[in-house]
Amino acid sequence: MGKKGAETQKLILEKSMSLFAQKGFKNVTMKDICIETGLSRGGLYRHYGSTHQIFSEIVAYLMNAQDTELSEKMERGYPAAKILNDILERYKTEMLDSSASLSAAIYEFYSENQPDTKDNMLYQQYVSSKKMWANFITYGIERGEFKKVDIEEMVDTIIFSYQGVRMFSTILPIDEQIPKRIISHIRKSLLI
Repeated sequence: MGKKGAETQKLILEKSMSLFAQKGFKNVTMKDICIETGLSRGGLYRHYGSTHQIFSEIVAYLMNAQDTELSEKMERGYPAAKILNDILERYKTEMLDSSASLSAAIYEFYSENQPDTKDNMLYQQYVSSKKMWANFITYGIERGEFKKVDIEEMVDTIIFSYQGVRMFSTILPIDEQIPKRIISHIRKSLLI
């Protein structure tokens, strides 16, 4: 694929991500994406055959971006406390921003499009996130920056509290103190 094709795909993914966050997965059509991107139907279908394909790529991209960012920082020896604080500040902002949340769209997408088994793509991404967080917490413990915690318990607390607030923020107003308390709890639990 040439540079122009790659730029078009990037545009499609960026505009689609915004649409999915606003409308959920079920309510976005290829026509909506054409309107948002300014592409003709043929132009869009040259790159993607369905909203399912577009959404799958968005979710895979988001998961890989976080994994890559964290891995690179650990490989460079960044302080674990600094990495954690950066992630938690981003999480706090994201938990309060219901307009940019893909959580409801992700739930819709995976509840309809994946088998209820461990082959489920969402489950596989959970496993990947769990592994990433476990590696990071181990990194912090080994560097003497994190307390010796039950890693699995801590990982589940981080993943499910973050995703839970993201999901609920799409359907009801969230008091800004909730993310602050969650972030504070995670920091107190991990940082020495």
